[in-house]
Amino acid sequence: MGRRIHFVVDPQGWCCMGLIIFVWLYNTIFIPKVILFPHYEEGHISVVAILCYYFCSLFCIVSLLRASIADPGKLPENPKIPVTEREYWELCNKCNMMRPKRSHHCSRCGHCVRRMDHHCPWINNCVGEDNHWLFLQLCFYTQILSSYTLILDFCHYYYFSPLKKENWDVFVFRHELALLRISAFMGLIILGGISGLFYTQLMGIFTDTTSIEKMSNCCEDISRPRKPWQQTFSEVFGTHWKILWFIPFRQRQPLRVPYHFASHV
Repeated sequence: MGRRIHFVVDPQGWCCMGLIIFVWLYNTIFIPKVILFPHYEEGHISVVAILCYYFCSLFCIVSLLRASIADPGKLPENPKIPVTEREYWELCNKCNMMRPKRSHHCSRCGHCVRRMDHHCPWINNCVGEDNHWLFLQLCFYTQILSSYTLILDFCHYYYFSPLKKENWDVFVFRHELALLRISAFMGLIILGGISGLFYTQLMGIFTDTTSIEKMSNCCEDISRPRKPWQQTFSEVFGTHWKILWFIPFRQRQPLRVPYHFASHV
């Protein structure tokens, strides 16, 4: 579960994801070349600043790629319904397949997804039960990388000592200001958008409510007992170990919880 490759044929999604990869690639190439490496060579910063930037960049792209190709929780054609949970399953009126409650049919992907939160064009995939944790990591590391980039852009002009610029690449030397202005502009746009999205995602996990349920305002289990936040986060990330919530390289192991919540823990 959650290990199958899921590929969505959607040109709009390809364009959105391509734009995100372009922004990531732009900053990963030019920020070290214009700021980090020159200031490191002249002794203004330590190697730790460079390693931290590349680690953030690596975690960001890994969570993006994994979230885009991970199976979000697509239901099989003939799902095996546990006898004890049959009353918590329902028939989808679009694909005429049985699905557990809190699932949703994605018209763009053409199938039902368990505990679907929304379809995100920026990863060209649905955000569902099996890849929600990767989407949260993507939002988290994108905020860190964007903030780090903006701080470096600011420090380059207003805090770090001026560079000697003896062995600079000609293109970088001539277009330094334009390159950093583009980087700052993209960082502000992405940071503003992702911060709002990340906040709504966290609130959804705290309240155990998906974005679709919030928009439709028809969650029939709205009166169910509220779960502790540790349990809702553990269910999303598939582990009780909080340190593993930040690692995008692992495989998620779903916690064995039913589709309903009968008693408060």
